[in-house]
Amino acid sequence: MQEYATIEYTIPSPGVARIALDRADKRNAQDTRMLYELDMAFRQAAEDNAIKVVILAANGPHFSAGHDLSEDDRIGNMQEFDSVGLWCGYDDAGSEGPMAFEKEVYIGFSERWRNFAKPTIAEVQGKCIAGGLMLVWPCDLIVAADNAEFCDNTVNMGICGAEFFNHPWELGVRKAKEFLFTADFFSAQEAHRLGMVNHVVPTAELSDFTLTLAERIAAKPMFVLKLMKEAVNAAQDSQGRVNAMKTSFALHQLSHSHNVELYGLRADPSFLRASGFANKNPRFAKAAEGDDTEPGKG
Repeated sequence: MQEYATIEYTIPSPGVARIALDRADKRNAQDTRMLYELDMAFRQAAEDNAIKVVILAANGPHFSAGHDLSEDDRIGNMQEFDSVGLWCGYDDAGSEGPMAFEKEVYIGFSERWRNFAKPTIAEVQGKCIAGGLMLVWPCDLIVAADNAEFCDNTVNMGICGAEFFNHPWELGVRKAKEFLFTADFFSAQEAHRLGMVNHVVPTAELSDFTLTLAERIAAKPMFVLKLMKEAVNAAQDSQGRVNAMKTSFALHQLSHSHNVELYGLRADPSFLRASGFANKNPRFAKAAEGDDTEPGKG
């Protein structure tokens, strides 16, 4: 069994693997290690012929606060891991290195997990923000606790949406625009009404309900489950999802470059001031105060 530092991998029932984010003290904010360990865990489940369904869950009160912006050197930390994609060049100058990083660990992993052959179920409680959506949206089904809330607050940072831009397919075009323009939270009940969430259950029943659903699916023939998943994903892709995702990722990179040119960091400093983030992270303080002489690493 692979050992992990930021996630837990268990087999709660025959045929079912459960991967749980395990940085509850950080509200399961995703650093580079967590994302690579998630990918390792999905590979472990893929290679285990006894596993037919994967549950993606999280320990603690909240599913995920998104990307861990406090990680000191995300690009430098890449040296610890073997790349999954072949873009590489993570330490290249200008926009090239940061774009390569996001192409690998953000949109790259999300697309990879979306196309994971076996059925997956996200089990979500509490807050699920921005990068958190990039973990649950690649899953085939989403079961939410009645206290779950979903938000993409990237517009507050001057950034064009989360890198895995599945919003129109999850929410519909008009609700996707409202979700992004306002950066407001959507409740589990609203997400269910829009079709983004399959089930809303009492928080105390979340894990049991999700496991029971996984067990029902695991009773089906594995090959047919794989074929069915591929058929539905192909139907979605035929609607233009893949090309739209590439365009939105490019626009996301443009917003980063715009912020670097204006402010010397990859997020609008007004967000850092308003959120109090700069107070907790001194390396952002000068830019947040309006001093553009020292580039940040947002």
